[in-house]
Parts: sequence; structure tokens; C-alpha cells
Amino acid sequence: MLAARARDLGLSITLPDYDPDASQPVSLLHVAIDAPVTPGQLDPANAASVLRMLDAAIDGCTAGRYAVMVTAPVHKAVINDAGIAFSGHTEYLAARTGGDPVMMLTAGALRVALATTHLPLAAVPAAIDDALLVRVIRVLNHDLVSRYGIAQPRILVLGLNPHAGEGGHLGREEIEVITPCLERMRAEGLTLTGPVPADTAFTPGMLAEHDVVLAMYHDQGLPVLKHAGFGSAVNVTLGLPIIRTSVDHGTALDLAGSGRADAGSLRAALTEAVRIAVAMDAA
Repeated sequence: MLAARARDLGLSITLPDYDPDASQPVSLLHVAIDAPVTPGQLDPANAASVLRMLDAAIDGCTAGRYAVMVTAPVHKAVINDAGIAFSGHTEYLAARTGGDPVMMLTAGALRVALATTHLPLAAVPAAIDDALLVRVIRVLNHDLVSRYGIAQPRILVLGLNPHAGEGGHLGREEIEVITPCLERMRAEGLTLTGPVPADTAFTPGMLAEHDVVLAMYHDQGLPVLKHAGFGSAVNVTLGLPIIRTSVDHGTALDLAGSGRADAGSLRAALTEAVRIAVAMDAA
């Protein structure tokens, strides 16, 4: 597939087979596709081959043959159309590795983690409970120490409701769930600020005093981050036994095979994965 795409774009490249002992800077482990690929056209016939590629990467990382895993976008619907239950890279990786994933995106010095990820907005309030917040905050704190070398992570926790509930007048999740959880975890020694209103959290002064923002749901935190760094932001999956980064965008089928796709986020994801691996080795 890569060779055919290079020919279509008029690129003269070599694709050496993977050899862990070779000296070339780039080599590729061949995973056969099941049907010819037409740029920009989804084909359920190749869904199984996508998962075989993921499995090969996971197996290599868990066995120690590969140091990191960097994923490009995947189209979830076409895999489901093939009759294979698939909700996304992260969930698949967690099921295969036994990890406890937390999604965090980075753009320069800005880091935004998510308490909930791909849920309908109507389902978010019920999902925000004590057990979820404890799990996410513990993973976030642990990996900021172990992967980023931050000795005492400063975590800025957003409220769920406008104005963080306005003292209960705009919602009681802050009073009944978020605040009691944060108070208990502060007593354990974690540095937690919040819950704070989302509309005041992303100000320069607040961000300068914290290492990461924990948003309650996907579109509470990620629009700000993507505005700050779209094209160079990185999706980092915390809580896994392997290092995994990814791009900050989707499949963009209309750009496939055109030569016009922006690879900036993929380059950033590669750089971030290597940086984490080197830092962890040094530690």
C-alpha cells in the first residue's frame, strides 16, 4: 500500500523490511492488507488488517522489541461495519495490555487531560463519580511523575457545570462529587486546585501555576487545546504499560492520496514519544 501510494504521488522512496539489527534509520514490518486500497474510500474488507497492524505493534511493545507506539488516525465506523466491535485505539490498547488509560493532549506547555472521553454529553453527569475521578487523578499524577519528571504535579480540576455550579444553583456535581473527592485526595498529599470554572481556568495566570488541566468531558477541554496548537498537538495515552502517542486529528478522507495532508501532528507525536522514552530511560 505504501509503495503504491508513493508511486501515485510521484515520490521516489525505498521501503526496507524491518530488521532490528540493521543500521538504516527507517524500516518497515510488513503486514499484508486484505484488499486493494483506494485513497479516501473506506473498505470494511481491510478492517481485520488494520487490527493486525495494531496487534503487531502492541506485541512488539509489550515484548520490548519496540520502545514506543505512535498511531495515526483510524476510522472506527468502517471497522464496526466489518462486524468487529471496536470503539477506538485507546480502548483496544487497554484491553490488550491490561492498562488503565487516561487521555491527555499536549500543545507546547499546555496539557489537558480528560475525565470522560467519547460519551454523549447527556451521559457525562452520571459518569462523573468518585471512583472515576480517583482513578483518573491517580493515573494522571503517577504518569506526570514517572513520564514527565514532575516531582509534585499541580493539577487544575475543572467543574462540570457553568461557574463550577454557582454554589449549587447551576448543578450540584461540584458540591456532591468533585469537591469531596478532591479534598480527600489532597489529604493524601496530591496538589489539586478546584473545581474551578472552565471559562476562567485557561487564563495565562492560572495555567502558569499548574502542570495540567483535568477537564470533565471531551469538548470542555480539547477545543482550547486545539486552538492553541492544532497541527502540532499530541494525544498521549497515560495509564498504559507501554508508551503510546497519537495525532490530534481524524482521518480526513478528503485529503487521502492528495499530497496535501499536514503531517505536523504526526511529527510532534513521534518526537513526544521518543522524548518520553528517553526521559524514562534516564530516570
